[in-house]
Parts: sequence; C-alpha cells; structure tokens
Amino acid sequence: MARFAYDHIHLISPDPLHAAQFYEDAFGATKVSVGQYPDGGTRVELNIEGTRLLIRTPMHAGDCVQDIPGKRHGLEHFGLRTDNIEEAVTELKSKGIDFLEQISVSAATGSKIAFLMAPDNVMIELLQPASR
Repeated sequence: MARFAYDHIHLISPDPLHAAQFYEDAFGATKVSVGQYPDGGTRVELNIEGTRLLIRTPMHAGDCVQDIPGKRHGLEHFGLRTDNIEEAVTELKSKGIDFLEQISVSAATGSKIAFLMAPDNVMIELLQPASR
C-alpha cells in the first residue's frame, strides 16, 4: 500500500511577492525561492517552521473569482499552531492584522483558536492545543 505524508500548502495570488511578505512579517516565514513557471507565472516558496507554503500567480488570471471563506469548496482555512495564543494574537494585532474571530475554545477539541484573514482571501486559524 502506498504511504502518504504532508508536503505543502499551495496558494494562488495575483501578487505572490506581496502575499509572501505578509507571511514573512506576520509569522516569521523565510523565503526559500522565487521563480517563474514556463507560463510566466511567478512562484514563491516559503518555510514556516518546516511547513512549506507555495504561492503562485493564477494560471489564467481571468478565471479567478473571489469567494467567501466557510462558504466555498476547496481549502477553507489552514492552521498554524502556537504555544501561547494570547501573545500571538496581541503581536499580530500590533502589526495591524485584523481577526475574524477572537480567541475562543473549540467545543470539539478544547484547543484555543482564533481566525484571521491573510491576503487573497486566505483564512488562517491560530490554535493552541488543549493541555492533556
């Protein structure tokens, strides 16, 4: 049987360099590479503590439409774990980042969670796992 392991998150952006700067400023991501696809699209690869984040321009820019997180098919959000969500939220707010949902406790997991929006309509969940 084939085995599988997590590899990356891939986002589409009209301005991958601008989007990448957000992840660098907000979460301390490091830029691994910037390049071009054969179709001329820009590609940026970032690393957030071992998590690969790829951002590229749309293959056909005219085909992209904005939609609403929580009401779309496909990627609804991705999560970033933190060991101190209160400190993380305070730090991100000091950088001018607005939150969609303030810190709450997940009824399903007991973890503390909060949601924010990144460029290009990408929703991010911050979570601090419940103590066990």
